[in-house]
This record gives sequence, structure tokens and C-alpha cells, in this order.
Amino acid sequence: MSSPNNGPSSLQIALMLASGLILLFLATGDAGAAGPKIPRLANGKPDFSGIWQTTSAADYDLEPHSNRKDAPPGAGIVEGHYLPYLPAALEQKKKNFAARDTLDPALKGYTLGVPRGIYYPEPFQIFQRKQDLTLVHQFGHSVRTIHTDETDHPKDPYDWWLGDSRAHWDGDTLVVDVKHFNDKTWFDRAGNYHSDALHVIEKWAFIDPNTVEYKATVEDPKVFSKPWNLSVILHRHREKDFQLIEDYRFTLDYDDAYPPKPNKP
Repeated sequence: MSSPNNGPSSLQIALMLASGLILLFLATGDAGAAGPKIPRLANGKPDFSGIWQTTSAADYDLEPHSNRKDAPPGAGIVEGHYLPYLPAALEQKKKNFAARDTLDPALKGYTLGVPRGIYYPEPFQIFQRKQDLTLVHQFGHSVRTIHTDETDHPKDPYDWWLGDSRAHWDGDTLVVDVKHFNDKTWFDRAGNYHSDALHVIEKWAFIDPNTVEYKATVEDPKVFSKPWNLSVILHRHREKDFQLIEDYRFTLDYDDAYPPKPNKP
């Protein structure tokens, strides 16, 4: 109904205001559902380039544990809390734990392996192209390549410290198949370990532009009775001029001789 001067009536004004509020609500709801924009490559795939690090204490022990002299307490990062060891492997894990202050491969400066390098408490950097991601770890400066060029694992491989990584995309999630490991790395400082039959499926996905959820499914029929899962959150370093610093611990015993000192006999 129009007012006597042919302008909108009070009822029409109220209806228009209500419609506007509804449209505003729907627009706000859509924006929230879409979530924040994440970095992407020119081909539209998520771009994980950057320097990342977890604040998790997972490297002390993947399983729930109370405080001890060499570790703070932690809730663990394993789904179901405890690793499904085979009986003989559990005994070996107990021996590893008892001698962890000398046997932990990380204490010798060895490459951390997969997935330990991801949740070890030092940063790592990702360089990403369409065909691959290169991960450079501060600890030992280990370099790992994740291939995203639709190639398969080598058929006659060696056993490697970091395995062989081949990936595909599931929507915006990077799914990485990693195998062909040696048996020289541990999962943490508590002696949790694996054999050369280790097989890891990783899933990398952005939560927001500066936060990544990392998940891994681990199987090793020589050590565990069934596959098990872990997850950690990775945070992007955004401090000004932040960069990796070489951490070559295995060379410390040779500091007097390397690099050569020109004036030293």
C-alpha cells in the first residue's frame, strides 16, 4: 500500500529493511563457509612454500607420558594414544628407551627420517614447484624431495634415510606415499622405532594461510600389529628475516680441523 504522496508505506519500508538484513546475513554466512584464502601456485594447487615448525613436544615421546628428567610431560600425538607393537618389538622398544641417552640417532646428528623430521623441534623450509616440493631441514640440513609429477616409486630401490616420496592431490590435500626406508632412524627420543619395512602415508592440508595440519598413517608389519595414525599442527614462521641456521652436529668433533685454517700448521 502506497502512502498518500505515492511514496513507500511504513510496511513496505519494513519489508525492504528485513530483506536487506536477510541478504546481509546470507552474504556473511557464505564468506564464513568459504574460509580464508590460502596461498596457491599458478596451477591452482595449494602452495606450502615457507618455513614451518611445530610447537608440539611430540619428539620427546609420541605416546602420553609424565615428566621425566629428560622430557616434559606430554599428551602424545598418536590416535588411540599407544603404538600397537608386536611383542618382540615392544621388548626392543623398552631396550631403546633404557639406552636412549646414547642410542637415539638424533643425538649422533643422523638424519631424522620421516615423519620425525616434521615434528622435530627445529624449523624446516619448503620450496614448491608444480612438479615437486623440496623440504630442507635445519637439523643436519637434510633435503627431501616430494614428487608431484605423477611418477611412481622406483622398482629396484635402495633403502634411504628419508625414503622415496610420491604424491598426488585429493582436492586441496597433498597425499604423499613414502617407502623404501632404511632402519636407522627412530620416531622420537623415547626409543619408538621402525624397520626397513616402514611405509608412511602423509596428508598435508591448510587450516588457514599460516597453519597446516599434518597427518601420517604409519605401517610396519615387522614392528607393529596394525597401522597407526598421528597428527600435528605446523605454524608458519613470519618473523622478520627469519631463516634456517645450519645445524651440523655430527661435525662438531672436527671443528678444529674443518674448515681448514690458513694460518694453522
